[in-house]
Amino acid sequence: MGCRGRMVTDMVQNKTEQVERWGMFEIALTGRTDGNPFTDCEIRGRFTHPCQEVEVSGFYDGEGVYKVRFMPSFEGEYRYEISGSFSDETAAGSFTVTPPSAGNHGPVRVADTYHFAYEDGTAHYSIGTTCYVWHLQSEELQEQTLETLRESAFNKIRFCVFPKHYDYNHNEPFCYPFEGSRESGWDFTRFNPAYFRHLERRIADLQALGIEADIIMLHPYDRWGFSDMGAENDDRYFKYLIARVAAFRNVWWALANEYDLLKAKTVADWERLAGVICENDPYGRLRSIHNCIPFYDHTRPWITHCSLQRQDLHLSTELTADLRTRYKKPIVWDEICYEGNINWCWGNISGQELVRRFWEAAVRGGYAGHGETYLGHDDVLWWSHGGKLYGDCPARLKFLQKIYAEIPGCGLSPMVKRYWYNFDETCGVSKDESYKLYYFSWFRPSFRDFDFGEEKWEVAVLDTWEMTETSLGVQTGKFRVPLPGKEYIAIRLRKISC
Repeated sequence: MGCRGRMVTDMVQNKTEQVERWGMFEIALTGRTDGNPFTDCEIRGRFTHPCQEVEVSGFYDGEGVYKVRFMPSFEGEYRYEISGSFSDETAAGSFTVTPPSAGNHGPVRVADTYHFAYEDGTAHYSIGTTCYVWHLQSEELQEQTLETLRESAFNKIRFCVFPKHYDYNHNEPFCYPFEGSRESGWDFTRFNPAYFRHLERRIADLQALGIEADIIMLHPYDRWGFSDMGAENDDRYFKYLIARVAAFRNVWWALANEYDLLKAKTVADWERLAGVICENDPYGRLRSIHNCIPFYDHTRPWITHCSLQRQDLHLSTELTADLRTRYKKPIVWDEICYEGNINWCWGNISGQELVRRFWEAAVRGGYAGHGETYLGHDDVLWWSHGGKLYGDCPARLKFLQKIYAEIPGCGLSPMVKRYWYNFDETCGVSKDESYKLYYFSWFRPSFRDFDFGEEKWEVAVLDTWEMTETSLGVQTGKFRVPLPGKEYIAIRLRKISC
């Protein structure tokens, strides 16, 4: 049997046999086509570098083609060897890893227990959005979604691998992840490579925009039977998906959206599936599981960060500090209600309230997620379909993004209250305590007094809704900060080094 190799960086053929650090190397080889190549054949690759040795599983991509993908973590020369039952032959070779291109900071990791940073040390302040099946809409709508994301502050997007059946989302996808049909039944042992190639294409598009792909592997809103395939098929699907997309540096794993509504699955099932990810993902991508009502046990060691939906009618991100203390992990509120006007309670809060919840999360040491569910635009709702954004929140998140970028280190921690009578403020402080951000939410004081002794602080008043910043210069000793007496105001203090 013949074999053919090629070098691919970010899904683009590279004839110089080079790939950038944290980019993607791909080799495609011809192999056996008899029987069921998805189950009867395996392909694996071993990659060696003076600082790294990694073994990865490959996958069958249809029409006799098998592929192995790899993300190199170091610069310099790598050697590889591809083998397996897919062929009687072994492929071997080498490639050179160059420095990362501009904007490539590597994969996101947990940093300082409660925060995130890219592998090169650059802080990642998560400003996420939910857009469940945007990649399964028309080509025109998908491109419009990418254009909207390009102009936004969002650096993470949650979306499903499988199609979704729910209110306002009853259309069929353009193709399906398995061979067969809903009417005649699916062959869960035979994947549809075209479906997954399209998913990869969109992950690559997001990567080019600097956006993390928070991939929801299972969910309960299903009329096709993909949510209850049985343990053996679930495991095979997880392994196939990991082999195909784990080498994209912007991938995060979300085992499930609203895991507790998948009634056929037990905690033992989720723990088994988490084990499949940990065993087969050689890069240690971020991992989470998302609730409808009860939180999962986020102390489990395989969980890297807490992906949460609010449980209380009124409280959500106000609970961030308590949950940090409980779980000792980053707190990401991926669902805190959406800006919109639909009939469901989770989809009809105002833009002002959603922005407020983002700021509450930030100053309490966590992160929040956005969604939009406005009717009246041909029933195309961002939360499920993508397209355009019509709400008031997204523009204000750009202002928050600007403020995030000024924080020294990786994020804020909640500061203990100064006095009992300052319960109208929440304060986040940087790790080195040189940066303080006070947020007043609904409260409307006309001034705030401070006393920092001989320390000097640069003071600014932020209007988080109007997106304005008013400098009050450098202050020292006892000083008063006049405030406009309106909602959604913050005070930023930056210490001046002597």
